[in-house]
Amino acid sequence: MVGDLVHRFGDMLMIPLSEFREGERGVITRLNGSGTFRKRLQEMGFIRGSEVFVEKYAPLRDPIELVIKGYHVSLRVEEAAQIMMERLE
Repeated sequence: MVGDLVHRFGDMLMIPLSEFREGERGVITRLNGSGTFRKRLQEMGFIRGSEVFVEKYAPLRDPIELVIKGYHVSLRVEEAAQIMMERLE
């Protein structure tokens, strides 16, 4: 399942944000999507190079609470799947 979603870009492993677990952090490598959706994400700080921390998932695993640029934001899992990340140790 996860193997189908993971992409390689050079030696970098890109994983959708929706595949991260609680407590993990990563750096945004690419935003998929277009139009107003993409613009809305960018306005909230989801830009390449930004660090994102997965605070927690809702009880039914949707939405996800994230910390980016010092503030908390919730995204639907399907929206988070459009954000490609590199995992940080």
